Amino acid sequence: MSEEAERSGAVVVGGGAAGLCLAYWLTRTGSTDVTVVEAPEGPLRPAERTWCYWDEGPGEFDEAVVASWARLRVRGPDGRVITSDPAPLRYRMLRSAPFGELVTSRLAACPTARVVRATAHSVRDVPGGAEVRCTTAEGRALTLYGRYVFDSRPLPRLPPARTQLLQHFRGWFVRTASPRFDPAVADLMDFRVPQPAHGLAFGYVLPLSSRHALVEYTQFSRTPLTTAAYDSSLRHYTDDVLRLGPLTVESAEQGVIPMTDARFPRRTGKAVFRIGAAGGATRPATGYTFAAVQRQSRAIAAAVRDGGATVPRPHGRRALAMDAVLLRALDTGRVDGPRFFTDLFQRVPMERLLRFLDGAGTPWEEFGIGLRTPVVPMLRTAAELPFLPRRTPTRSGESR
Repeated sequence: MSEEAERSGAVVVGGGAAGLCLAYWLTRTGSTDVTVVEAPEGPLRPAERTWCYWDEGPGEFDEAVVASWARLRVRGPDGRVITSDPAPLRYRMLRSAPFGELVTSRLAACPTARVVRATAHSVRDVPGGAEVRCTTAEGRALTLYGRYVFDSRPLPRLPPARTQLLQHFRGWFVRTASPRFDPAVADLMDFRVPQPAHGLAFGYVLPLSSRHALVEYTQFSRTPLTTAAYDSSLRHYTDDVLRLGPLTVESAEQGVIPMTDARFPRRTGKAVFRIGAAGGATRPATGYTFAAVQRQSRAIAAAVRDGGATVPRPHGRRALAMDAVLLRALDTGRVDGPRFFTDLFQRVPMERLLRFLDGAGTPWEEFGIGLRTPVVPMLRTAAELPFLPRRTPTRSGESR
């Protein structure tokens, strides 16, 4: 089998959110020419997914936004309802297929960018940069050389951590026989569902119209459920809690997101970098990734434009330290998860809390938020963390 070789200023491995966003921002800043290696149709291409984030003002990918909400709601296990308008922030929903089509079309219109359908097998440093060995969709061997290589593929195993929970979920896109949803309000957390023996569970509702919505059942715990168990929980939530009446399940999505205090390496060679969830972009305490990917992509493109390449920390040290304490407190059962989150959303203005969760809070705001959590169990957890060993987990997970 003959082998082809091609050169590019930057090679981006993976055509998901992180890979496509970085390629787009590299072309926007004129940093370098870029080649994206995207897996061909088959088992390596993930199923369509939903990404959500909050932002203010017009966004770079608004054309792919399926829906957005100005009002957000949290429902406590005791029936408390907290509804807020976190202006100027809006909660936005993207679907991976239209997002990919949008960014790919923009890359196709740029003379310094191209997308190659191929399976990447290995990435390694070579003199003057790095190489990616691939097999194309037609079965040809292809080696891509780049001054820099940015790898967004999922890690085969997560790094050692003191605490690792999983955010695992299944969602139904449902259509009801009669109007049952308020399209102006999204439910971030609805704790009116049976709670597991370990961890916590909640419902999540993103209405697309008065009769159409994404309804999810989510757990923070150590082990995923079977599909049948998720469906049973969803049926209970839609029938007995939301009381939606007759409905049709049009499609479903399912996933697992690691919630871990592991330290993700962002550089694995002189010219090889990890980006996206593989580079630690997922916020440990929430599972949100998309907004951090945008910040990371813009910063990398600016660094390449200025003559170098760095992958900045997706989240600040203080935020990661606070997340580590929360994960440990939840895992040990020192704090009651449903009550913790319900109280936090009730005591802290939602706009301030969302900015904190996005890493945009000031030290004083973070201190104030900390005081509105169960102080004694959180301090006890913070005191023990430095003495806990980091252990290699047994499995990895997927990015939501």
